[in-house]
Amino acid sequence: MSEKPVKVPGPDHPISVTPYVGRVVGSAGGRTIADSTATLALAEAGCPVVHYFPRADVDLGALEPTDHASYCPYKGDASYFSIVVGEDVLSNAAWSYERPHAPVAQIEGHIAFYSDKVEIAER
Repeated sequence: MSEKPVKVPGPDHPISVTPYVGRVVGSAGGRTIADSTATLALAEAGCPVVHYFPRADVDLGALEPTDHASYCPYKGDASYFSIVVGEDVLSNAAWSYERPHAPVAQIEGHIAFYSDKVEIAER
């Protein structure tokens, strides 16, 4: 079994993690899933900015861990959650890096959401 590659962000693939100034609300099916004034905005080369919510600001009761996983050589291993809203299940709609790589260590203990499954509103 080979080790997973680890890459460091740089000029060819920049990644920044900064505190977002303002309130961010995540909702699905008319239900607020996350509401925070302490999100971290992760900007990665060629990708839209993603808000990472502190777990304390997420309705963890709406999330169910799944067996799905992925790996990013810049951020590490991601675990996923489905969101249950009433009868609807939004499969693998949220993710978290439990032990992110050092350059993005700030996102540890945070959860992000796919914007095509959860409405993310900056206020």
